[in-house]
Amino acid sequence: MDVSSHYRDAWEGFWRGTSDAPGEAMWDSDASLGSVPQAELLLSHADPALPVIDLGCGSGTQTRHLATRFARAVGVDLSAAAVEHARRADTAKAAEYEQLDLVDAVAVDALARRTGETNVYMRAVIHQSEPQDRPAVAAAVAAFLGAGGRAFVVELTPASKAALERAAQSPGGPPPKLRRVFEHGLKPAGATDEEVPTLLRAAGLRILETGDTALPMTEYFDDGSRIDLAARWFVLARE
Repeated sequence: MDVSSHYRDAWEGFWRGTSDAPGEAMWDSDASLGSVPQAELLLSHADPALPVIDLGCGSGTQTRHLATRFARAVGVDLSAAAVEHARRADTAKAAEYEQLDLVDAVAVDALARRTGETNVYMRAVIHQSEPQDRPAVAAAVAAFLGAGGRAFVVELTPASKAALERAAQSPGGPPPKLRRVFEHGLKPAGATDEEVPTLLRAAGLRILETGDTALPMTEYFDDGSRIDLAARWFVLARE
């Protein structure tokens, strides 16, 4: 099984139309607001001598920081165009990048065999996946961990919809970066509060620690305040 051609095409179209400018994608916040504090949460449970794989790496902003904290970093994304963005941005060649469909269990298992036990970082992937694909995405997290790896997963919660609706209803319409999300048919904040932990447990993952947070965006409300989206994070291990 793999993702639908419509879903794949939506992401390819988005990334093909995105420049290499930092923060061009709405969620592409600086690592200081993302993987810097989030890696500390993961490292409180994880072995930094193991590799880390960034599932849904996009332009690789977070992957490049993870490469400074773990022995090896690999960024993967459904979109080949996103992988090319990440490779161009990583001028120091700090990490590796490749295209991967997380719903393709055969491809996931093949990469997991090559990397061995691996820590996982996944930022806001389940919530925007198509509902039928979400169990496979959670299963991919488990497939990479093995016995010794640990995962950090953070996902938008339904509470984030209020901020998105506020931005979308601005007098001038949605701000440009949010408008592009809608124009490409991407669907943020699609998972329910209980869906994500239920999916993770069903994939054979044990929640070691969890908490509420907000994911800072690179877009702003009309009043100049930054759009921050409500989210929940999990540190996980295999059962």
